Amino acid sequence: MADQEWLAEQFEANRTHLRSVAYRMLGSAGEADDAVQESWLRLARADTSDVTNLGGWLTTVVARVCLDMLRSRKSRREASLDESVPETAADPEASANPEQEALLADSVGLAMLVVLETLPPAERVAFVLHDMFDVPFDQIAPIVGRTPTATRKLASRARSRVRGAERDPQADLSRQQQVVRAFLAAARGGDFAALLELLDPDVVLRPDPVALRMAARSGFLAAELRGAKAVAERFSGAAQAAQPALIDGAPGATWAPGGTPRTVFSFTIEDGRIVAIDLIADAERLGELEVVIQDA
Repeated sequence: MADQEWLAEQFEANRTHLRSVAYRMLGSAGEADDAVQESWLRLARADTSDVTNLGGWLTTVVARVCLDMLRSRKSRREASLDESVPETAADPEASANPEQEALLADSVGLAMLVVLETLPPAERVAFVLHDMFDVPFDQIAPIVGRTPTATRKLASRARSRVRGAERDPQADLSRQQQVVRAFLAAARGGDFAALLELLDPDVVLRPDPVALRMAARSGFLAAELRGAKAVAERFSGAAQAAQPALIDGAPGATWAPGGTPRTVFSFTIEDGRIVAIDLIADAERLGELEVVIQDA
């Protein structure tokens, strides 16, 4: 019992640090809490009699948990956060310390979280641990399953992406707008080859329940679709009434008869290709979005 009490005390002493690590990796206060809790469960089950640096051991554990969560998220092609926007503060009702939540978010910055969200899981883990927490590459390497040299390259690639995004966010926004406009043009023109070129091979088309009912009635869509060929076939010759739009500041499109958005097309774009298209038609969700219709 005494050993468990000592471990609990040491864990609590490291909790703030562990939560900071998890938040930077996951971009979500709620998921960070889940990762920290899982690290405690692993500590409680582990034999730590040979551990000389418990803080370092816990950092490694929470990093492994976060990497698993990032990989699971990527495999499901889900947005990492609600509506693909990092949490800038937690819900006070969901946290015992909302002030700490806000400080945690402010210490990272929304712009940085958005950039981190574009990194592959292993790159994100390597970059966060080394560049933000000074963890040596030889300690990061076993976490991401690479050699120290390869891990250094992961972090270097991530650093280049972060610096590139920080240098010219407007250029990235412009490139994404070009991708969306090219997609709409190819869809309207029935250019199947161009659609395939714009879509990631594992692209997913996800309608919310209202959008699915609307699409099913029109014969456009009966279920979530995956894969470039299936999504290209569905959009080829379609989207005739869709207009380019900014959805909460991000390039997207909308069907807005009479100027009122009825359906929003939210695009997730990585490396110039569309990896996800979310169709949003639920009135409550639409009301929460800022939709700015642009010239076709």
